[in-house]
Amino acid sequence: MRILFMFGGLVFVGLGILGAFLPVMPSTVFFIIAAVFFARSNPEWEAKIMNHPKIGPPIRAFRERGAIGQSAKIAAVSAMAVSSVVSAILLHGYWRFAPAAVCAVCALFILTRPSE
Repeated sequence: MRILFMFGGLVFVGLGILGAFLPVMPSTVFFIIAAVFFARSNPEWEAKIMNHPKIGPPIRAFRERGAIGQSAKIAAVSAMAVSSVVSAILLHGYWRFAPAAVCAVCALFILTRPSE
């Protein structure tokens, strides 16, 4: 199991790095998941993520208090709103509202978290 957790952590670190450069992917979420995987496989790598000067503070805030920064909340909910509108325009049939429904649930979760 330890090898699987290590592999999962590496995959999520890779996704987090991609998310840092691609505007459609969040990076912090992937680093949070990577830290969880590394906590079960390699505590040294977990510590590297948690102590990183750029990505460590938001991950620690989420782990310790469930907090999400105000600017991250605004960015996430704004991106979900835009993508929901674009999906509603581009998709046809009943599927056009599925992305908006998923985004609404995710936005509700994000907005109910305490702010940093």
